[in-house]
Amino acid sequence: MTSLLVSLALLSAALAGTPTSCSSTQLSCHNTTVVTNLCCFNAPGGQLLQTQFWDTSPSTGPSNSWTIHGLWPDNCDGSYQENCDSSRDYTGISSLLTAAGKTDVLSYMNTYWKNDPDDGSDEELWEHEWATHGTCINTLDPSCYTGYTKGEEAVDFFSTVVNLFQTLDTYTWLANADIVPSSKATYTSAQIQAALKAGFGYAVTIECSSGALDQVYYSFDVRGSIQTGTFVPTSPVGQSGSCSSSGIKYLPKSGAAVSTTRTQSSTRTTTSGTSSPTGTFSGSGYLNAITSGSQDGCLISAGTWYTTGTCATYTASPSGSGFTLKSSKGSCGISNSEFTCASGVSATIFTWKYNFLCLLCTNRDYASDCIYKFEGFPKSSIDALKTLRPI
Repeated sequence: MTSLLVSLALLSAALAGTPTSCSSTQLSCHNTTVVTNLCCFNAPGGQLLQTQFWDTSPSTGPSNSWTIHGLWPDNCDGSYQENCDSSRDYTGISSLLTAAGKTDVLSYMNTYWKNDPDDGSDEELWEHEWATHGTCINTLDPSCYTGYTKGEEAVDFFSTVVNLFQTLDTYTWLANADIVPSSKATYTSAQIQAALKAGFGYAVTIECSSGALDQVYYSFDVRGSIQTGTFVPTSPVGQSGSCSSSGIKYLPKSGAAVSTTRTQSSTRTTTSGTSSPTGTFSGSGYLNAITSGSQDGCLISAGTWYTTGTCATYTASPSGSGFTLKSSKGSCGISNSEFTCASGVSATIFTWKYNFLCLLCTNRDYASDCIYKFEGFPKSSIDALKTLRPI
């Protein structure tokens, strides 16, 4: 059936509708009873996949960054729907974003959301992703807006995808594990999965074409709507990937590199704790040491790394533009160049960037400014902190 294409090229007024306000929201794919307010609960597409490309032939996007594929609403059992509302198959995405005052989003998309030139223009990819997947996200339904203006749900879709992508630095997470583009080296699926799990906190789906890594899918459940809710990382359901167990190529791109500093996202995400775009972090849990991708002890209450013994519970509390840490011994800080927790220690304000816990006073994007490196260590029963390892 031919889709009805709705052109928004002549839209001139800024979009001014308001998404439904959601409170006391249920996490998608975790409900035990029927949820009736579907403007604040994603269903049936409750598991959202942020999908990324690594295109090398021809190369697209910066040579040191993956690019956006899309945001796909999978059902909680791994099945999915597509092309859910042809009456909202919008064209003129650039004009739509410009009219809504989202030129910053459009500029970012022009660099990081690229189509294979052999498949069409960037606009055609954006239109396809919205029509195929965006129209199936139920919390973006026009009925979920007060004062709705045609097309504003698509603006929210593209803004959300960009913001979420900015929190998922696949290139850096792989490079941290010495997995870098090469025309000669090969890697195992286990190595790639371990590197991405260290950054994301959960297993991901990796896809290969002709033996070369070319896509990654990150899975999220969502608490609330995708416009205003919280994206919670989770393990994939129904996604097995297509890469072999070994001999995987990660081919280099041609073209220029870009600064690896990512703009902090306004999309809220959490990995077993609560993180915010400003680098704050809150929650209680253990600080587990990770070496060679495996847990190797933890930090006890004084802040000392022990390979055996009882792990201490640490509490992170937002403070200014960062957060403080505390154990049963007292506040945690840097004393004599060491991480220490005691009653007489002045609390140090930390922040995090690209999975590094950093001193706020030296908050740059270099590992040399960081004390510990975040590693994902999911906890089932507590709101756990991301785990750490010395670097």
